[in-house]
Amino acid sequence: MQQLKIDSQIILASKSPRRQFLLKNAGIEFTVYPSRIREADFAVTRPQAYVKTLAEAKADDVAALYPDSWVIGADSIVWADGQILEKPRSVDAARAMMEQLSSRTHYVFTGYACVCRAKAHQFSDVSETAVTFKELTSAEIEWYIATDEPYDKAGGYAIQGLGSFMIQRIDGSYTNVVGLPLCEVMDHLIRQGVIVPDAQNKNYR
Repeated sequence: MQQLKIDSQIILASKSPRRQFLLKNAGIEFTVYPSRIREADFAVTRPQAYVKTLAEAKADDVAALYPDSWVIGADSIVWADGQILEKPRSVDAARAMMEQLSSRTHYVFTGYACVCRAKAHQFSDVSETAVTFKELTSAEIEWYIATDEPYDKAGGYAIQGLGSFMIQRIDGSYTNVVGLPLCEVMDHLIRQGVIVPDAQNKNYR
């Protein structure tokens, strides 16, 4: 794959394989250094403020160790009926989530932050996507929760996986639902000159 020209080291402050896949698939070279913050230490506020605060904290934590690098922090939540839907810990919990989401619209919020201490740069924002499920039959729910997919996913489903059959409509960024609003993150890094889409340069590092 042809890589983008990278003028500075980029660090992803997340161990999420889905965020790593999105960046790699976009041709971005980066290293991974997960942040050390504990999400449980942060009070849940409005969903937009909550994910933005966490993304900033994650990026700041890693940027303190690598001040010359551009650090990307992110945090995503699934929000339905005024509550966060975490990863289901049991078959019963996964079934209850699917029944709750069936034939309804919920929201995925991702806070993202880009920090470079050496340049005194700190930016953060929130991406919001509305996701509407089709009406699920009992058989469909039982089939899906019998797979391994729901149990390591917030909200109990993966839009990029088997769970795609449940998605009737989305309004907003698809990659946001996967875990990172790629268009917005890349646009910010391009505007800052961190990544350069230069078709003439064939020897990108």
